[in-house]
Amino acid sequence: MTDTTKKISEIPPEQLSLRSKFKFDCHKGVKCFTDCCRGIDIMLTPYDILTMRRKLELTSEEFLAIFTEPHILEKAGLPVVTLKLLDDERKSCPFVEDKEGCAIYADRPTTCRYYPLGVGSLSYSGEKSEKDEFFFTVKEAHCMGFDENKEWTVAEWRQDQGVDLRDKVNDGWMELIVRKKSLPLSMKLSEESKQMFFLVCYNIDKFREFVFTSTFLERYDLPEEKIAEMKEDDIKLLQFGFEWLKNSFFQTGQDKFKIKEKK
Repeated sequence: MTDTTKKISEIPPEQLSLRSKFKFDCHKGVKCFTDCCRGIDIMLTPYDILTMRRKLELTSEEFLAIFTEPHILEKAGLPVVTLKLLDDERKSCPFVEDKEGCAIYADRPTTCRYYPLGVGSLSYSGEKSEKDEFFFTVKEAHCMGFDENKEWTVAEWRQDQGVDLRDKVNDGWMELIVRKKSLPLSMKLSEESKQMFFLVCYNIDKFREFVFTSTFLERYDLPEEKIAEMKEDDIKLLQFGFEWLKNSFFQTGQDKFKIKEKK
């Protein structure tokens, strides 16, 4: 999920497990501090948008309009968003400060948290959606963090950077992308389906309106406790949206979305 437009080593990355070790540290004393925040390509996850727009006290639509650029993901054909960079000479992240670093560090995107690691999901298998996942180091020419002596395992880095929770929340989104990529190219989604994918994944405010002010809840026989938790918790609503999309696109989990019987 870590994307970058900067030149990296030509040597194929070594696949790492959670127990694999590497040396890296990033702090103000490293000469390249904040260089990795320039000329980058950061895909924002649904959970990134939830936390960043809350930090900035913006609605989903305001955040999307100001800080993102839309794209269609290759092979999957699904809409995604990347962080909109400043139109300066260095193509900087809008939140980076030269001396202090990230102005929204506690709510920074998942890609920034993973760096200098990349993560790949080879596949999802079966109804249990079991992941075949691996990790690798992203070694850019400018980065001096690898010269530091602090050693981590991949698992320790993930915990320290707070990506475990984010990956758990975003798991349904990633499954939708991986499943769609695995389908034949001839099996394309309608424009309406793509628009709904975008709404559910990136515009939680509009998705909330769709669920609670349209006829949506009149059509599906959902438990009252499920409806109540979605009203109170954006994360629960987002994860429900992933499951609903999976049912709509791939006809899975149909027992969770039973149509109400007409009286």
